Amino acid sequence: MKNISIVTPCYNEEDNVEELYRQVKVCMSQLSNFTYEHIFIDNASKDKTVSILKNLASTDPNVKIIVNARNFGHIRSPYHALLQATGEAVILLVADLQDPPTMIKDFLEKWEEGFKVVLGVKSQSEESSTMFAIRKMYYNFINRVSEIELTKNNTGFGLYDKKVIEILRGIDDPYPYFRGLISDIGFESYKIEYVQPVRKRGITKNNFYTLYDIAMLGITNHSKVPLRIAAMLGFAMSAISLLVAIIYFLAKVFFWNYFSVGVAPLVIGLFFFSSVQLFFIGIIGEYIGSIHTQVLKRPLVIEKERVNFGESQHSLFYNLANNEVATSTSD
Repeated sequence: MKNISIVTPCYNEEDNVEELYRQVKVCMSQLSNFTYEHIFIDNASKDKTVSILKNLASTDPNVKIIVNARNFGHIRSPYHALLQATGEAVILLVADLQDPPTMIKDFLEKWEEGFKVVLGVKSQSEESSTMFAIRKMYYNFINRVSEIELTKNNTGFGLYDKKVIEILRGIDDPYPYFRGLISDIGFESYKIEYVQPVRKRGITKNNFYTLYDIAMLGITNHSKVPLRIAAMLGFAMSAISLLVAIIYFLAKVFFWNYFSVGVAPLVIGLFFFSSVQLFFIGIIGEYIGSIHTQVLKRPLVIEKERVNFGESQHSLFYNLANNEVATSTSD
């Protein structure tokens, strides 16, 4: 019997967690060769998500819960939960039911064939066609500028062998771009295409900032191209500016009475160069911010509570009740 860990990050998903739990349980009950643990990591939800999960955990020891002390974001929290998994393989499955639990069986079949990484790749999406097209453009762009080949249209949904998780534990990245790390590790992956269903309950927690954050994280973690473009463009624009200045000077010398320099070229040039400078200062700032995050080396998350974790599964977390760092035990 092989033990499988299923990891589900959630935040304000009271409408979905119980249905997801039920679908996963039905799927795993059909796989007689596997046992499983279903780890839910809650990112300090403000609705009834935690209470619903605790009710499930009280009747099913397979359900394990990590409750964060605060919202640590959609990048750090899922990654932390993956590192807590103890199964021989780990499946990342989001709570909004847009990752079909029925694909667990397909993932396990390919894993047993020898693949260390099995990924779910969106061939189409029933949600906004505009957003799907924008995401596709981003994946194409980051693949062009990246130093490694990244998997397109994959959000992290997939199966990862225990060996992959052990490598991730040794990387010690406080703000990881998970999809990029999987590609960087280099194991051959098997990709299974699926059509992403529309969210039926609740609203998405993604907004412009969260999408921008993960997009820039992917670029700064895996490409130096923007920095080099800034350097090359700066040199090219300097050369063009010098050439234009020489042309204007010669035109004024030879056509003194007829050629008027005017204010418009100066104003246009000033605003153009200023905007280009600000753009690339912003790019440099993103890289500096990424370095700053790495230097701080803060923990991925601080845990408030754990439910149904055994004595062998210890983790240091900040106990808000006692205001001290303690070793967690099962509830």
